[in-house]
Amino acid sequence: MHADLDHLGDANNAPQSDNFYSLLPKQSHSVKDEILQLTFNSSRPHDLVSISLYMDASPGCGGIAWPAGQILSSYIVKKAPEFFQAKIVLEIGSGTGLVGLVAGVLGAKVWITDQAPLLDIMRRNVAMNGLGPCVTVAELNWGTDIPPDIPRPDIILAADCVYFEPAFPLLVQTLVKLANPKTEILFCYKKRRKADKRFFSQLKKHFTWAEVTDDPDRAIYNREAISLLRLCKIDRGQNQVNQNK
Repeated sequence: MHADLDHLGDANNAPQSDNFYSLLPKQSHSVKDEILQLTFNSSRPHDLVSISLYMDASPGCGGIAWPAGQILSSYIVKKAPEFFQAKIVLEIGSGTGLVGLVAGVLGAKVWITDQAPLLDIMRRNVAMNGLGPCVTVAELNWGTDIPPDIPRPDIILAADCVYFEPAFPLLVQTLVKLANPKTEILFCYKKRRKADKRFFSQLKKHFTWAEVTDDPDRAIYNREAISLLRLCKIDRGQNQVNQNK
């Protein structure tokens, strides 16, 4: 954990070459206040997205800003603003809420979700960035019923959710409950162990996926074992229709 944090803190000093850390947003880290300032470059010149991010590792690794979340944030900044117009966005496993906060800045109506110990970190980040009108913090435990105050989203965002093997079936169950075949799902993860294959073995029963190909930085973060995927829920009704033809 600390090694990754050191890399994040040194990202501004990384040489601007064809390497992974040059992809991460410009950032400055206040150790005293545990505040990370992140700036994401848009596809439009001089159009930047800036986020202040409070981090606290005491509730667990979710209280840290990990590279997969920053890669996904960078990608959606490049997609915006049309991508989020009149859309309901749900981030699962939000941790600090970074990806959902970026979506909120870009104009989406956002719900950022995680387990109870991380909610105060997310609330603080929503308030610090002045996003209360468009970003809602909610508890969502994978594998349980979706709370009635969480709407069915048009877009689901997930970054670095594949890390704890006992949670794999719970994450799949939650995605199944939240999504329909038209839901846009962007799923960014870092491959860490062979057990990750078991997650995708479970996922393929309900979803298809393909690597996002319109990100010009894809080859660079792929070399760091980070992948950005677009998931699509299998339309069981359509499959049944096709079988009956």
